Formats: sequence, C-alpha cells, structure tokens
Amino acid sequence: MNLTTKTLLVLAALALAACNNPRGGGGFGADGDGFGNGNGFNDGGITSGSLGDPNDPNSIAHFQQRIGDRVFFTTDSSSLTEEGRSTLSAQARWLSANPQFDIVIEGHADERGTREYNVSLGERRASATMQYLISQGVSSNRMRTVSYGKERPVEACPEQRCWDLNRRAVTTIAGGGRTS
Repeated sequence: MNLTTKTLLVLAALALAACNNPRGGGGFGADGDGFGNGNGFNDGGITSGSLGDPNDPNSIAHFQQRIGDRVFFTTDSSSLTEEGRSTLSAQARWLSANPQFDIVIEGHADERGTREYNVSLGERRASATMQYLISQGVSSNRMRTVSYGKERPVEACPEQRCWDLNRRAVTTIAGGGRTS
C-alpha cells in the first residue's frame, strides 16, 4: 500500500468515527441520552404498530390523536397559551395514568431569525412545556427536552400559516420500559 492509499484510509476511518457519537453532544439535536434523534418511534422501542387504538385511553395513538401531542406559541415567545395549558394538563393526566412511558419534549421555531436564536427559542419552549408538566405532577425524571430550532419545520413556506404551525413544542413518547 502506498502512502496516499494509507492516508486516504486513515482519513476515511476518522471521518466514520466522527459520525458515531452516541452521547449526542453540542447541545443541538439530541440531548446526550439518545432522545430526540427522530420522531420518538423506533428510537425508544416504540414502533408504529404499537401505537394502539385511538379509542383506547391508555394507547399512544389516543395520546397523539385525542389529547394532542403539541402546543403552539406566538412569535418570539415561550409563554404558554391558555389552549396550550389545557392540552398540557390533559397530557399530564395521561402520563399519570401511564407511568411506564417517558417523554421527549421537542422545541421548534419558525424559519425567521438565525439558527442560534431559534435553537435557543426552541429550548425555552421545550423548557416551558416541561415546567408546566412538572407543575401538574409529572416527574422530571420521565422527561427530556431537545431543541430543533427551525431545522424541522412541519410546513416550509414564507407565509404566516406555516410560521404558525412551526412555532411549537411536541411531546413524543420515548420509551415504555418502566414498571413503576
């Protein structure tokens, strides 16, 4: 093997090793525990087939479709609306009835503003959501937060309707291995 080939192999190995960071890091995207790397399914042992029946009040499908898994915010704000508090109160009741589940709270922002600002705003939104759930009796040990800022929009367009949908916090079910 000549020197050029060896150098390329070493660089390729280093590049691959750099891609494998199971503890997250950098504070963006994942929280270091592996939470927040996806949509909550298949990440924590939950598959789309295990969502259950939306008519079953203890199912994940019921949580998502009947209770609501997201709350919305006004521009540049992390203050919960009355509607958001109502949704989170219902989430807290569901979580109290289903202590086997942990959650990840994802903070999101619309496309306006810098990446850094929107990551910070997403963190504040996720934190406000978590603090409200704690005030409703949900243990902080069952929750993790992550901010995606403007990186994961629901709708991508430069219009108010899209911005309204993207200013949100989403509660995802992250795992179901708890027994107490």
